[in-house]
Amino acid sequence: MDQGGAPAVFSVTAELDGDQLRVRVAGEVDMATAETMYQTVLGEAARHITLDLRSVTFFDSAAIHAVVRLAQQFPGALTVLPSRQVRRVLEISGLGEQDWLAQT
Repeated sequence: MDQGGAPAVFSVTAELDGDQLRVRVAGEVDMATAETMYQTVLGEAARHITLDLRSVTFFDSAAIHAVVRLAQQFPGALTVLPSRQVRRVLEISGLGEQDWLAQT
């Protein structure tokens, strides 16, 4: 859909550098897009994963579920860089002190 020059509602990119995967997500992560974010991480073999959510503007329960699934699937290998909105949602959800959540 043409948004008339407005920024995309959702985008995800993955960059693999050796055994380091950086997945950058922007826009709204919700029930329509959370699975795409999740599958993008699964699409690459890496020993360490950085999920960069600093450009995420909306984050719902489907997004929380996707991140928790990734944390369970990659224990000790996942780092989440949250936007202010993402951090707030995770804190409200009781996930603000998880070891995978960067304290930036």
